[in-house]
Amino acid sequence: MTLNIAIIGAGIAGITAARTLAQAGHHVHVFEKSRGAGGRMSTRLSNFGTFDHGTQYFTVRDPRFSLALQTVPGTSDICRPWSANAVRVLDPLGHVFEAARATKDAHFVAKPGMNALVRHWAEPLGKAITYNTQVNRLERGAKGLWTLHTVNSTSGKEVAQKHAGFDHVLLAVPSVQAENLLKASGKEAANAQWLKAMDAVNVAPCWTMMVAFPNATQPNLHIGPQWNAARSIHHRIAWLARESSKPGRGKVERWTVQASAAWSAEHITDTEARVKAKLLRAFAELTGIRAEPAHAELHRWLYAKTITPLGVSHQYNPANGLGTCGDWHLGHRVEDAFVSGLELALAVCQSAKRL
Repeated sequence: MTLNIAIIGAGIAGITAARTLAQAGHHVHVFEKSRGAGGRMSTRLSNFGTFDHGTQYFTVRDPRFSLALQTVPGTSDICRPWSANAVRVLDPLGHVFEAARATKDAHFVAKPGMNALVRHWAEPLGKAITYNTQVNRLERGAKGLWTLHTVNSTSGKEVAQKHAGFDHVLLAVPSVQAENLLKASGKEAANAQWLKAMDAVNVAPCWTMMVAFPNATQPNLHIGPQWNAARSIHHRIAWLARESSKPGRGKVERWTVQASAAWSAEHITDTEARVKAKLLRAFAELTGIRAEPAHAELHRWLYAKTITPLGVSHQYNPANGLGTCGDWHLGHRVEDAFVSGLELALAVCQSAKRL
């Protein structure tokens, strides 16, 4: 049986699910609230170059993820190894007190930015993706078909819309957003068992800072430390990466700085000016770079890194056609999101064969 399926979210989980279902012959339509595909595999443009202000890199442990990276046309040209596995561990004063533990996992990035991988995989879906569209409520009709109540902001103003006729609706969004959407959609959607399980999921926020020093252009002029990435036990900063060290990123000295989960949660409602001042001070302490950056920008991720996952790859109810997927089901890695989206799509395909 061929199904008409709505997928909410165009991160790697949603796009993986959509591609898998489309290849199986089902009709899919993806709704994404942002301007493009990627989710937390995001890239921010600036006058000085790009910043990967979300996911910093990915590993390849699952054989199905490895197969996809090798066989999807054009993907091997996008993905490149990065020496993030040579990171240092810093004390609060910026001293290297521990080399990163040896790991057999290679670290990869997409070029020219982390969002390139998801956007490349989304290309074959074409007009089956609607961007700038926030889904606020689901409604199931008498015939068992779902209607999505949405708000579209493409024109610069919010326009309420309805998209009807879906056999299934799959939620590929952060756990809190999925939980809120299910609750807002009435008893047909608010599965008590799901909601109880999702309530135990813990996803931490993250303040991310992006700074550029255009007077330092690699490889001729290099400022600050000799390492390209570091984890830190500084109470404010958990991770630093030199963007210009990544393949295909340009030569201007740029850094992405990610605050710790605890500090981000404590300061989640602070003004950007206050957060920027505190992170710049900590950045100088850790790197020794005390020059004023020509560019300093912030991004606040409310749902950045899974601390406590759901513990299963997906949720799916064939009786009403609802499902959830995303990295938060399994962990915080890119391939966790891929596996979640893939396994939900395969479960839907198996159910459709029995209809």
